[in-house]
Amino acid sequence: MDEKYLNLTEADEESMIQREFDALLQDYAATRHTQKTEIIKRAFDFAKSAHHGVRRRSGEPYIMHPLAVARIVVKEIGLGSTSICSALLHDVVEDTDYTVEDIEERFGPKIAQIVSGLTKISGGIFGEKASEQAENFRRLILTMPEDVRVILIKMADRLHNMRTLGSMPPAKQLKISGETQYIYAPLAARLGFFLIKTELENLSFKYEQPSVYAKIQEQVDAVTPRLEESYLRFIGPIKQILDSYNYKYTITYRVKSPYSIFRKMQNKHIPFDEVYDLLAVRIILKPRPDEDERANCWVTYSALTSLYKEHPDRTRNWLSTPKPNGYEALHVTLMNHEGNWVEVQIRTERMNEIAEHGLAAHWKYKTGTSELSNLDSWFKSLKDMLDTADYANAVEFMDTFRLNLYASEIYVFTPKGDIKKMPVKSTALDFAFALHSDIGLHCIGAKVDHKLVPLTYELKSGDQVEILTSKTQRPQPDWIDIVTMPRAKAHLRAVFRKEYRIVQEKGKKAVEDELAKLNMPLNNVTTTRIIEHYKFNTITEFYNAVGRGLVDLSDITTVMFQTKNPSKWTKMWKLQFGKKNESVETDPKKKKKVVLTDTNVGQGYTLAECCHPIPGDPVLGYLDEYGTVLVHKRECPVALKLKSNYGNRIVTAEWATHNVKSFLAMIEINGIDERGVLQKIVTVVSEDYAINIKSVHLEAKDGIFTAQFGVYVHSADDLNVLCANLRKVPFVNSVVRIS
Repeated sequence: MDEKYLNLTEADEESMIQREFDALLQDYAATRHTQKTEIIKRAFDFAKSAHHGVRRRSGEPYIMHPLAVARIVVKEIGLGSTSICSALLHDVVEDTDYTVEDIEERFGPKIAQIVSGLTKISGGIFGEKASEQAENFRRLILTMPEDVRVILIKMADRLHNMRTLGSMPPAKQLKISGETQYIYAPLAARLGFFLIKTELENLSFKYEQPSVYAKIQEQVDAVTPRLEESYLRFIGPIKQILDSYNYKYTITYRVKSPYSIFRKMQNKHIPFDEVYDLLAVRIILKPRPDEDERANCWVTYSALTSLYKEHPDRTRNWLSTPKPNGYEALHVTLMNHEGNWVEVQIRTERMNEIAEHGLAAHWKYKTGTSELSNLDSWFKSLKDMLDTADYANAVEFMDTFRLNLYASEIYVFTPKGDIKKMPVKSTALDFAFALHSDIGLHCIGAKVDHKLVPLTYELKSGDQVEILTSKTQRPQPDWIDIVTMPRAKAHLRAVFRKEYRIVQEKGKKAVEDELAKLNMPLNNVTTTRIIEHYKFNTITEFYNAVGRGLVDLSDITTVMFQTKNPSKWTKMWKLQFGKKNESVETDPKKKKKVVLTDTNVGQGYTLAECCHPIPGDPVLGYLDEYGTVLVHKRECPVALKLKSNYGNRIVTAEWATHNVKSFLAMIEINGIDERGVLQKIVTVVSEDYAINIKSVHLEAKDGIFTAQFGVYVHSADDLNVLCANLRKVPFVNSVVRIS
């Protein structure tokens, strides 16, 4: 509990709540919305009464949370009275005895509908009943074109929860942060809320890797004064030339966020000192009513490129073809006087408002427009995709949804010259499905600009595509990897799942028949024994293999009656019949934290093969059904998925090793291919630091070498020291750790 709430009197609390509500009304009064304060006051009084006496984990009165969400809704998203009331009431049905009908009776059907939608997805995208939660979220997505305010208020709710995440236990912080980074930040980006997206990413990063976040923030703070001086020198000539055009404008700047810097360091394998594009400059034009705003942007672009050299591959034109979320701007990257690249964004005031606060906030509810926008089209395509097929589990559903969030567009032509908008990296097979699902299912090839291409051909803007079909063609299993569009994947999954079920039932029947000969039932105990022997991950995979004739069941008698050593099978047998195994703790609520020592590696915990964590790395644990904790680095993509989909099995993990055991780590070294450089590197590793080398892979081309070393170290600190000293070797350019 936060100490500042410990000694508050009831009068103090009332005063604090009233101040927050008054601030909400001030935020609302500053908008252009028609002022409907009476219904907002009624909603506040109702929510305050419903949550009376309830406190958040921090100790503050619960009503402070709905008030904070309502302020985000009006001030940062730009919604009106209906959304404010819905935000104030969003937890009433979930947390009190009031029903949706009670809300409708007091506040009308629209607010009740929004509150109902918010109640369905309470507790996050993935609750303990994952498949049920996914279905609720699916229903929510299907309602988005009718009332997008549900998802916008949910986004505000998540933002405030992230801002107050410090009061939650560590394992809960990791679950919520992972879920936020996995879906809410991309969703904010897709809906055009850049500021919210950036804040969600940074807050997630702060709680997932606090030490890394703090270090980068410290480095940013240290260089900010220098960046500000560079900014002033850079914009001086720009202001002079814009003033000569009699343009009205403002120029601002921003420094890359810690998370954005971290991602660049990871993707490029570079240290902080080599992130040169820390500064981004924004020019916001204020054209007169009689001026063409796009023309002003292009004139400004021309002026900038006459002053500074532009990067030939980093100019982005979102004026002619805005992003699906409505974003319009010109981006150009210029070389400043210090020899560093600076990204400049050129926008008008109208474009900037949409870029900062999102098109969805201005869509229909403020303008009353009925014309189909890019965002409408995205919602429609999303709905079509979700209507197409069922989903086996929550993870599959959310993966498909995320693919749709990240899609960017290209423009291709049909043989008749019609334009089709397609996601970047779409294949010829994707285009076939985009035309019609039957065309996709019977596609045998394609012609691009009258030349025959394979189904795997990646489309480019401007391609003219003709699809070739055959009635005898059937979808092939590898097609699921060829298509990139979620809708196409959904169609194929539906077809394959139907075929899979038929084969699976055939395999299951064969196993039942074999067990019947032994007078044994088909249940959890026997199936666990079988899949362990035949080395399959799941029983459904085993049934499928049997159904396809890939497994010989002739030795099943031996499988069921052989002598067994204690194993995972023994544990499962005991669990099935209620015999407690004292050595196995599988309840995450009881096992809150695991301490990683030299003695329990391989027993109490296992190090993940995907990211190879070593002592000192920020890590988390995933508790499997056998009581073993699988340890991942926190930034590991697999860990992100686990946090999002299985948050209730995430446990905190702490290193307590004593440099007794060595751990494998991989480093990559790049440099100039001079004679003797490899010998010097090996000397530093094996002699100066007495570190054992497991493997070396070396490639050299055009005078540049790349070497990958597998080395055994005691901790991340040891590895960092080794990397720092390898960078001092002559002709070595960079040394980075890789997974």
